[in-house]
Amino acid sequence: MSITEQIEDLIERQASDFEISKVFKLYISDYTNSLPELFERNQGKDFLVIHTKTLDSIISLMYKTVLRRLFGNYLPMRSSIPVAFIALGSYGREQLCVHSDIDLMIVYEKNDGYNTSAIIEKFLYLAWDAGLKLGHRVHEAGDLLGASREDITIKTAMMESRLIIGSPFTWSTVQNKLTAIRHDSPKEFIMAKIEEADARRRKFPFSMQPQIKEGVGGLRDSQLLYWIAKTIYGVNSLKELSGKLFNDDQYREYRIALELLFRVRSALHLLSGKQQDQLVLDYMPRIAQMLGFSDERKLVSRLLEAQWRINNFTQIYVKKMARLYLHDASQVSVLRSGRIQKGFYRVDDALYASYNIATPSIDFLLELLVNLDDREWIFDSSVLFHFTYTAIKHPLRAKTYTLLRKLFERRHFYVIVKLFYDAGILHHLIGAFKKVLHLPQFDGYHHYPVDLHSIKCIEALENIKDPYVEALYLPLSTSDKVLLKSVILLHDTGKGRKQDHSEVGAKLIIPFLKNLKLPSQQLDRGALLVRHHILMSNVAYRENLYNEKTLYQFMSKVKTPENLTLLYILTYADINGVGSGTYTSFGANLLHELYEASLEIASQNDRITDAIKRVNKEKRLNHDPEFCLLSKSEQKKVLSIESNLFFFKHTPSEIVNISKEAFECQTFTYQLNIEGGLVIHIFRRIPLNLGYLLGKLSYLDVASMDIFTLFDGIKYFKIEFLQRPLDGTMEQIEIIVEEAFDMTKKLNLPKPVIKPNEITLDCEHSIHYAQLNLNTTNQRGLLAYFVQCFDEAQINIATAKIHTNKNMARDHFLIEKQNRMCDNAREIIAKLVGE
Repeated sequence: MSITEQIEDLIERQASDFEISKVFKLYISDYTNSLPELFERNQGKDFLVIHTKTLDSIISLMYKTVLRRLFGNYLPMRSSIPVAFIALGSYGREQLCVHSDIDLMIVYEKNDGYNTSAIIEKFLYLAWDAGLKLGHRVHEAGDLLGASREDITIKTAMMESRLIIGSPFTWSTVQNKLTAIRHDSPKEFIMAKIEEADARRRKFPFSMQPQIKEGVGGLRDSQLLYWIAKTIYGVNSLKELSGKLFNDDQYREYRIALELLFRVRSALHLLSGKQQDQLVLDYMPRIAQMLGFSDERKLVSRLLEAQWRINNFTQIYVKKMARLYLHDASQVSVLRSGRIQKGFYRVDDALYASYNIATPSIDFLLELLVNLDDREWIFDSSVLFHFTYTAIKHPLRAKTYTLLRKLFERRHFYVIVKLFYDAGILHHLIGAFKKVLHLPQFDGYHHYPVDLHSIKCIEALENIKDPYVEALYLPLSTSDKVLLKSVILLHDTGKGRKQDHSEVGAKLIIPFLKNLKLPSQQLDRGALLVRHHILMSNVAYRENLYNEKTLYQFMSKVKTPENLTLLYILTYADINGVGSGTYTSFGANLLHELYEASLEIASQNDRITDAIKRVNKEKRLNHDPEFCLLSKSEQKKVLSIESNLFFFKHTPSEIVNISKEAFECQTFTYQLNIEGGLVIHIFRRIPLNLGYLLGKLSYLDVASMDIFTLFDGIKYFKIEFLQRPLDGTMEQIEIIVEEAFDMTKKLNLPKPVIKPNEITLDCEHSIHYAQLNLNTTNQRGLLAYFVQCFDEAQINIATAKIHTNKNMARDHFLIEKQNRMCDNAREIIAKLVGE
């Protein structure tokens, strides 16, 4: 039995109001539960129209039910009852979403023959009891104009009125009043709506979690366009202006974008079960599935593109329709006096254009910008119109790139690149942007999609707040500034691909820099900066800045102080372009420290070369099968070994074998090898009395000695002697090695003879280490005495390189800077040379 038949049956049986409302409530509940299925068959505007028409039928049936209850079988013609039920707002536009309020206006005319107040009251009670989410207004027809003047929101809603049911005569009266409302202070209404929209757009800017209703390019912008079109032209649909205000292609692109917003918003309401108008991360996967997208990234990208399209279309045509209201006669004369080209005018810091001229070529428009004073210009929507619809042919002409180069040279470039973005031509002028247009970044860090983030980075560059960074940027040459702006703008254009975006971006920037005619050396520099654009922040935030290995490896990639300075400024802009509050004083200090420390070592080419060699050795190690069998934590420990010399002196297989021995070491372990001369390998966690060990074995000449700090507090010693020990003495040597872990044992060693010029100490070798060099005649016990002196002074040898050849000892030590090391070491040196 249909609901109409059920209601009629209840009326015939004189059922209570509660019983009737219960039937309506059940019917509405069943309908609401069927909406997901309906959405699968009909999406976008079709879904909204069907939903709206269903609500129309429910409201109409409720009204008919009320009349039957009041008048029984003596039901008058509805046309004679002076009441009209009128849909307002999105309901009036047939765009009502599932969980939005049903905006209803009930208009009546005074008539002594009908108790209209009783009809309206019974209707409202029935609707509320049935669970309809009504937002209603009740007005006498003659009060409509006065009511519209009370609040701009009321006037706006009335302008979208649509008759649902009721007296056509009352509706005719209402339409006359609505026409009067439309003509009532149109300028004030238009100005108020534009001001309201500006405030809303500031509150809800572009976001990777788009606000479908209130955000920039959202449904409110679309509605603004309609409200102004309705006020000025009296149209019932924006489509009526196609071919007059805009062409069919432009309108079709706008409608396609709007259709996606309708689909997403309806899906959001259905999925969340409430009036949810922001596409937050939690809903994205399911919404993408509901709308047939392969993943949420593609959904959001399409949605951001749609909002961009609606924003662009709205900005252009709101201004085109309203310009006669926005500018009075005196302003027109001011515009004409500021004419700079045919159809283009400047007033103070703003540039305007005529909508009536043919859209110029892109070269004309770029040249127009080049000839403007270098300041922060405001580009009116009329200018946006011409940049949006200018024809751009590919490949770009050399002249076009020449003009772009001049724009890149400007101090105020951000407003220009933002104009290119707003007009949708950025990817036509810089082809590298094609793949990253409206590309979201769901990394928990970036606030904006890739293209908008890149533009925000340019804004940050032009508004440097860090005095230290600003002092580095201002003296740069024009060529370097053009390079830096190019890198900042294109640094993320490699995203959206399977490969490392930094490597892809490094390839993409070179053709663009060539077209800008930058010097050849700038091409390599640009590629380097893009390739390493996240390096400085990664090192500053994640690594130990006081570790010299970190600094040398960092500079091995950056290569020159000039590159370092540009990378520092790039990093500043990149971080600030993420969003407000990302660049903190803590982060600024880290970057500053890294810059200063790196600059200090930038001239030490030998050490930087070592860092490059170290990186290459690590790459080989990472591909070694034995290394790959180690656990991830073990691999990390091996790669953390600071000594470059350790890596240079050993093959990947040797590094793995030494590391495995170290992993097994609890206190100390050792190995003796006598295939050639005696070789002692020692791994220790506890202190080693090295002076005692060398002293006890001083009857053997040390050929070389390596000391390497490994990981987990373990040191590795490799001591090679020129001679083999005598047969039968190996057991005694083992006893000596084990005794060397008793730090109380001392030997009276003969003092060697060392001349003052044979020993040097460089306390400025690096941040953490001093270097001591010994070049003297080899003497028995020399090394033992030397090491014992350092042990007694608690000076820690990090790495030793011992070499004896032709009776000459050439020894090099890296000594940790601690315990007033340099002062103590100088005292020991003075003692050694007899000063």
